[in-house]
Amino acid sequence: MNRLRQMSIFAHIVDAGSVSAAADKLNISKSVVSQHLKILEKELGMTLMKRTTRRQILTDVGERFYLKCKELNAIADSAWDMITDYQLEPQGRFRITAPNALMESLVIPVIAALMKKYPKLKPKLICDDQHLDLMAHDIDIAIRVGASHDSNLKQKRIGEFRDVLCGLTKKPININELPYIANIWQSEQIVHHFSNLEGETLLYTKETNCMANSFQSCLSLIRSGAGIGIIPDFYLAEMQPPLTNLMPDHCLPLNTVYTLTPFANHVPAIVKTCIHELETFLTRRLSGVAETKS
Repeated sequence: MNRLRQMSIFAHIVDAGSVSAAADKLNISKSVVSQHLKILEKELGMTLMKRTTRRQILTDVGERFYLKCKELNAIADSAWDMITDYQLEPQGRFRITAPNALMESLVIPVIAALMKKYPKLKPKLICDDQHLDLMAHDIDIAIRVGASHDSNLKQKRIGEFRDVLCGLTKKPININELPYIANIWQSEQIVHHFSNLEGETLLYTKETNCMANSFQSCLSLIRSGAGIGIIPDFYLAEMQPPLTNLMPDHCLPLNTVYTLTPFANHVPAIVKTCIHELETFLTRRLSGVAETKS
């Protein structure tokens, strides 16, 4: 590493025209610059520059060596500028995963808007209702419902929503008599705790009749009249034709949405920007749901 440092300083001496000017440009002392040049010439075993108090002249080998050292500085400057550009304007590849229900309704609209704003983005979206290992799958952002217990990940709460037990029918029905359509993350034995405005609770238990490994499959089954199941309230509010909320006077507990990243410090610009936009978009959608209910 010292060798590269010495080569870089040598090129700066030539470009600046003197040791003093190079020291000023690099914001280090003149003696340090002179020492690096002396060590470099000693290790090379040859004189790179003939110097007096007023002039400096490159030797033939010094001129050839300088051209290579100048290339070294140009490469370093280019690398630095590239990294700076990444922080100034979100760009490049990044991977984001989310449950199926949140991918279509939350992530995709945000990513679509970001791609229009930042054409250099190269996102990869991974729909999965299972919790993927962020490091094993090289994931930059994960959207999760519920807090994570992994202390190696940085998480941020970006919003919350409620699930709604719904079905195709609009007639008064006994929900205990209808088949239950469950997602893969639910258990075979369904247990829901409902509450009303008076604080009264209602326990609903049901054995799963059908289980699918994606939200869209569950939704399609419910919309086809195969049974009942839970749908996020903000998703249900925009569905046409709408499904029926089977428990309009009761509600399920809040689900908190988090973003998780493996970046503890120096978070990439695209990750920070994406998380901010996800939070803003989710807040706006939930505000719309609240206004619809009121």
